Amino acid sequence: MAYQGSKGWYIQKLKEAGMTKHPVEFRKLELYKTFVVRNLYLELVSKDTEK
Repeated sequence: MAYQGSKGWYIQKLKEAGMTKHPVEFRKLELYKTFVVRNLYLELVSKDTEK
């Protein structure tokens, strides 16, 4: 269990949504810094709310 807002938490939520690799560079999410993973998560959330 990761703390809410930590890198591990963002990665956990992205993996639950089916994203295991970066959409452009195709590298594992674990290799990126927290702010990159957070931005991916926020983009995913904003896409979900637009539907």
